[in-house]
Amino acid sequence: MKEPKSKVTAAVLALFLGGFGAHKFYLGRTTAGVLYLIFFWSFIPAFIACIDFWILVFESEEKFNRKYNTSHE
Repeated sequence: MKEPKSKVTAAVLALFLGGFGAHKFYLGRTTAGVLYLIFFWSFIPAFIACIDFWILVFESEEKFNRKYNTSHE
C-alpha cells in the first residue's frame, strides 16, 4: 500500500520548489511535473505554482484526500 500524500508537504513544495514542479511529482502528476521542468526558465510554472499553493492551502482535507489519496487498484 502506498503512503498517503500530505497536503502540507504538497503546499510547502509548491511554495518553495513549485517552479520546478516538485509538488506535481510528489502528488503523482508526472506529466505536469515534466512540463514544469521544461518551461521553468520562463517563470510561468512559478506563477502557476503560486496559484497551486493557495489552492492547496484553502482546499479542504476531504477534497484533497479524494483527489490524491484514493487507491486506483
